[in-house]
Amino acid sequence: MRILLWHVHGAWTTAFVHGRHEYVVPVLPDRGPDGVGLARTYAWPDSVTEMPPEQLRDEGFDVVLLQRPHELEGLAQDWLGRRPGRDIPAVYVEHNAPQGRIADMRHPAADRPDLLVVHVTHFNALFWDSGSTRTRVIEHGIVDPGHRYTGELPRAAVVINEARRRARVTGTDLLDRFSQAAPIDLFGMDAASLGGIEDLPQRDLHDEMARRRVYLHPIRWTSLGLSLLEAMHLGMPVVALGTTEAHEAVPHEAGAVSTRIDVLTGAVRRLIDDPEEAVARGSAARAAALERYGLERFLADWDDVLEEVT
Repeated sequence: MRILLWHVHGAWTTAFVHGRHEYVVPVLPDRGPDGVGLARTYAWPDSVTEMPPEQLRDEGFDVVLLQRPHELEGLAQDWLGRRPGRDIPAVYVEHNAPQGRIADMRHPAADRPDLLVVHVTHFNALFWDSGSTRTRVIEHGIVDPGHRYTGELPRAAVVINEARRRARVTGTDLLDRFSQAAPIDLFGMDAASLGGIEDLPQRDLHDEMARRRVYLHPIRWTSLGLSLLEAMHLGMPVVALGTTEAHEAVPHEAGAVSTRIDVLTGAVRRLIDDPEEAVARGSAARAAALERYGLERFLADWDDVLEEVT
């Protein structure tokens, strides 16, 4: 199939475009949010091409993947000259946990019989109100980076994009408390503003994460972070705040999951002080991630959905 999608979430898109299809991503001269184009810090296959908006109307696509409300509300139709779901098959991929009061968590694609909403976690599907719109859950898949864990540095790695801006949502305010248990290295977009390391290519990021003794996931309320699953694939033991989907993704033998900060700081300290336990729990984390979040299963699930909607 020939699929149009916007480059919104780099790690998720990296997994998606490793399928057997042809993928087109819009590109703008400034490579802003609506036209990022090809990835520059992720490795994408040659089956992905970028294209300016003015060329999209003359191109044939089998399906369009929507990922943000404004794509559904006008951007896709303006650029394609076709209405998603009506003139061209469309899937809305919901990456995010809903915001606001539970009674008001209505999805922007609710009550659209011409669309299919695909949630990336069961938690998201449970909390979003999609009305009569058909829904599916396709859990994340990861391009396996391989077992790289060395744990040579007695430090904790954290990956948060825009940690300063997102603050309490991503648990940025908790980092000081965790730093009392172990030194913390923060990675991600804008991490430098908080003294961290930002904007590493994915392979370099994975190498640096794997040198740290433990991976810390302090997220309060987002969808399941792909960096957590990548850390597990790397063979890192993980300590995670037990919110949203984390308790489903991280088995007990892989580290620690709790809503009690004292339990989590204790787990970080113990893993830092016991490299042998860290290695064992990291191996368990990798085994669990490969079984549940493998790329082959992810792509097969997506092939089923793409065939259904087209």
